[in-house]
Amino acid sequence: MRHHKKNRALGRKRGERVALLRSLARSLVLQEGITTTVAKAKELRPFVERMVSMSKKNTLASRRIIDTRMGGSKEVVKKLHEVYGPRYANRAGGYTRIVLLGRIGKRVLEAARIEFVQAEGDKK
Repeated sequence: MRHHKKNRALGRKRGERVALLRSLARSLVLQEGITTTVAKAKELRPFVERMVSMSKKNTLASRRIIDTRMGGSKEVVKKLHEVYGPRYANRAGGYTRIVLLGRIGKRVLEAARIEFVQAEGDKK
């Protein structure tokens, strides 16, 4: 039975799933938006939003925790603390959006784009 098992398995074992989420999160932070499947986007969203909330504190502890959870990617830690932390300083949550794109070719998979929302004072 699946009682209290809220996370999606994504057809992978735990280590593979963690590596996939870290890779997707790094790409999302560095490129500000990626295209993937709906299931992966929905699983990625809370992971990334926790990292952005943590980066708003801008402490040494938050840098170390994010560094560990992102797999030791220094450029991601730097961008989270220097770009996204100040950008969303006055926002309580909801830093990302998922836009459904439709099916991928003739396959059953649904594509989605996950991207960071524009903050109130931002110009894009």
